[in-house]
Amino acid sequence: MSVGQWLAVLVTVGLNAMDGFDVLSISFASPGIAKDWGVDNATLGWVLSMELVGMALGSVLLGGVADKIGRRPTILGCLFAMTVGMLGASLADGVPTLLIWRLLTGLGIGGMLAAISAAAAEISSQRWRSVAMSLMVIGYPLGGVIGGMVVQRLLAGGSWHDVFIFGGWATAAFIPVVWFLVPESVAFLDRQRKPGALEAINRILTRFGHESMVALTPDTVESAQRSVMDIFKPGLIVATVLITLGYFAHVTSFYFIIKWAPILVVDMGFAPKAAAGVLTWANVGGASGVVIFGLIATRVGLKTLTIATLVGSSAMVVWFGRGAHGLAALSSTVAIAGLFINSAIGGYYLLFAKVFPTHVRATGTGFAIGVGRGGAVLAPIIAGYLFQAGFGLQAVASMMAMGSLLSAAALLALKVRA
Repeated sequence: MSVGQWLAVLVTVGLNAMDGFDVLSISFASPGIAKDWGVDNATLGWVLSMELVGMALGSVLLGGVADKIGRRPTILGCLFAMTVGMLGASLADGVPTLLIWRLLTGLGIGGMLAAISAAAAEISSQRWRSVAMSLMVIGYPLGGVIGGMVVQRLLAGGSWHDVFIFGGWATAAFIPVVWFLVPESVAFLDRQRKPGALEAINRILTRFGHESMVALTPDTVESAQRSVMDIFKPGLIVATVLITLGYFAHVTSFYFIIKWAPILVVDMGFAPKAAAGVLTWANVGGASGVVIFGLIATRVGLKTLTIATLVGSSAMVVWFGRGAHGLAALSSTVAIAGLFINSAIGGYYLLFAKVFPTHVRATGTGFAIGVGRGGAVLAPIIAGYLFQAGFGLQAVASMMAMGSLLSAAALLALKVRA
């Protein structure tokens, strides 16, 4: 791994951090939106979920695009969509307009997640791939941590509009960074075999300090027949269904905490600034959890470890439902919940890289994330209607915690390649 390769991997960490902030921006802003526009909990559930609808569509549709046109152009296009969506949301004057901008932001985020996952895996050497993927995954909670710190200051002297303005310009700043530091994947160029591919590959290899290739990898009958639709063929379809189902179930628990925690903290009598701080602790726990998960995964099987963190995730969501016992105790609970929840998310990203081969890595990852985001879309909406129906926090949290347990059951049936 050359310095250039590590720099490219670090850019994917930053991009995932930007994804983390952009997703959480609506959670940070939601108390102010609810106050300014007087929306009820059911409507607020849709506001919280709309970018998740976009993420689902973006992951499924743009994951396939990344396997056809390349990781780099897909990342750049998604950054542009995210920038426009975030800045547009800052100017929204009502729920319908805000929903449109959040949908666009979600499309960009969804495509980004699929593309950077493939990029981090393919820019890295085989030896350092697991480390690179773990670093990329850590970016998401880091974005929440750093974003939470910034948002607390923004909300202290500004309004919810400032959250989206900050997110929009920060996202835009990554466009030139990607342009100069993240080249196309050599594996992608070699597989596509387009005119000038060998020359492009050798320019990248030279830039990274590696020897040039004499010729492209020989084409075979098997490789010529490969298709992005292979994820639905006999060799992969069972794994595709199980890993997608598992991810779907877990993110219902994940996004219940992420989306509703700030509102619930305010409802418990704390200030919006304190609510942003509690969510920041969830991401501190998440970032710490992914690091710990990566270290333990070198000695414990990936599937076994992911299942254990899913069980822990379910238990902590139930514990969160006990409610407030002081801000410090609440922050600690949310931090531990974030540790287990994000560790399991990290486990899934590493499993995506193992389950899906190179030629369908972005497609398979995008499909699993995209369909799985259905759970993310449903989580805030279901919780909103449950609260609207009169269920208390403990009952709602206990029901939403079942997602992680269902996810663990799906992984028990999944066969993972060594």
